[in-house]
Amino acid sequence: MISEEESIDNGFARFNTIITSLKTLDEGFSRKHYVRKFLRALHPKWRAKVTSIEESKDLTSLSLDELIGNLKVYEVIIKNDFKVAKGKREQSKSLALKAKKESSDEENSTSNSEDEEYAMAIKEFMKENQNVQSHQEARTKGPSLEELGAITPKMNK
Repeated sequence: MISEEESIDNGFARFNTIITSLKTLDEGFSRKHYVRKFLRALHPKWRAKVTSIEESKDLTSLSLDELIGNLKVYEVIIKNDFKVAKGKREQSKSLALKAKKESSDEENSTSNSEDEEYAMAIKEFMKENQNVQSHQEARTKGPSLEELGAITPKMNK
């Protein structure tokens, strides 16, 4: 089996070693069997390419070298697509981080001004509350004795 990370060249080299060993044991296969066996040995990530090769080519007339050439071209395409996709992901991550930082900065500046407004409102409330309390104390305290004395003589007259 050819692993997911293994390149086509490395997989083919290992496959060739096995083929050579089989030939020395007089267990060789026909060329069409080599092509089919190599296709089956590929990792499942290659399944789409394997299917397209099986459907578009006559495997009985396809040489192993042709197959390897075709797979190497596809491998290069996959690597380039991966690099492009990775670059786009990194770019979108950096844009997202930049947008998050900018919105965070806006929230901080907004929250700072909101905090200042809130503090001012509390101070005004406290000042008003003191005024109301002073007024209430004056009303509930009642008239002083002097005030009562001043009022009483007037009432007697």
